[in-house]
Amino acid sequence: MTIDKHTLALVSIAGSSLDVLGALYLAYDLLGGEHGPLRTLTRGVTYGALFGALYGLALGPVFGLASGVAHGLTLAWEFSRASRGGPEPGFWLDTAMSAIRGCGFALGAAYLYGGTFGATFGALSTVAQALAYRVGLRPTIDYRPARHPRLNKHQLLAAVNRTVGYTVAGYISALAAHQRANALSAGLKAGVAIGVVTAIASPWMPSIEWLADHVPEKRMGVYGVGLILIGFALQSVQYWLALLDVSIN
Repeated sequence: MTIDKHTLALVSIAGSSLDVLGALYLAYDLLGGEHGPLRTLTRGVTYGALFGALYGLALGPVFGLASGVAHGLTLAWEFSRASRGGPEPGFWLDTAMSAIRGCGFALGAAYLYGGTFGATFGALSTVAQALAYRVGLRPTIDYRPARHPRLNKHQLLAAVNRTVGYTVAGYISALAAHQRANALSAGLKAGVAIGVVTAIASPWMPSIEWLADHVPEKRMGVYGVGLILIGFALQSVQYWLALLDVSIN
């Protein structure tokens, strides 16, 4: 049996990250309790895991990791602001959120189809999302936390718009990268994947928001202990492999 060294490194990094995250949950009170940053962190981790897993299944682990991190960062900030009843951000903040998600798409697409494709795809994504914000189409539209998943017309519209928009973006990006032969298939793959992920993830957002605002303080500590144990287990994989004489390439 042989395991790739990059996979092993990724497992160890994930374990270390979970240890840090678990320690933060255990330090809930020290970080300001319900008014501290852990509610935002909970959103970021949950959204990142949700979108990362879905995009990873659809377009591969690298695309999933890049887009998951980008979605986790931006959605955590936007929904935390909405939960506090803050005013809608201005043009530059909207553009910054769009650019971060666009960078996530760019990195993932570059890994799949090359740098030119990725840069074009990321730029088109950024512009399209920024324009959508300007006309009122944003993740926090109709913000209403709920205990159970909920699908509304805005979420369906967003899924349809993203399917069509990213299909066109993928097609243009392939042409820009001189990949005319697979331009249509690349566009359809990107558009359908992103549209389906949007349709699956959107109904869960109200539940994630409800969870972030209603997790009891004691349960935060339980989550922290669980994350630390999982992180310890992942970090120990490298030593178990050495103990069992598993080869690493």
